[in-house]
Amino acid sequence: QVQLVESGGGSVQPGGSLRLSCVLSGSTVSRYCMGWFLQAPGKERETIATISPSESTVYTDSVKGRFTISRDNWKNILYLQMSSLKPEDTAMYYCAADPRTCSLTRPTAQWYYRGQGTQVTVSS
Repeated sequence: QVQLVESGGGSVQPGGSLRLSCVLSGSTVSRYCMGWFLQAPGKERETIATISPSESTVYTDSVKGRFTISRDNWKNILYLQMSSLKPEDTAMYYCAADPRTCSLTRPTAQWYYRGQGTQVTVSS
């Protein structure tokens, strides 16, 4: 059974950085489209980054140039390096896996596997 466990969230000042990690157990990250989605207060969930089995990456405009998604196939970990953080990045961040083709626009509820989330708060 595939399980995803996120870590690395916390509180940071605007302009700061955080790296989120997501450990996948029960399978291997290289088999799936892996991604991160978030839910900000009062807003709908949104997928912000995906990485395909061939390591092709796609980002939503709001994080492009500031966030980097990557994975370590040996450790079976998905990462999200976040820099130049803004207060509007405050959200619960979830990692996800799907055996289908990556898509930023697929509804987040349709991710095949999802973690429990880790909170990121950006505030001065």
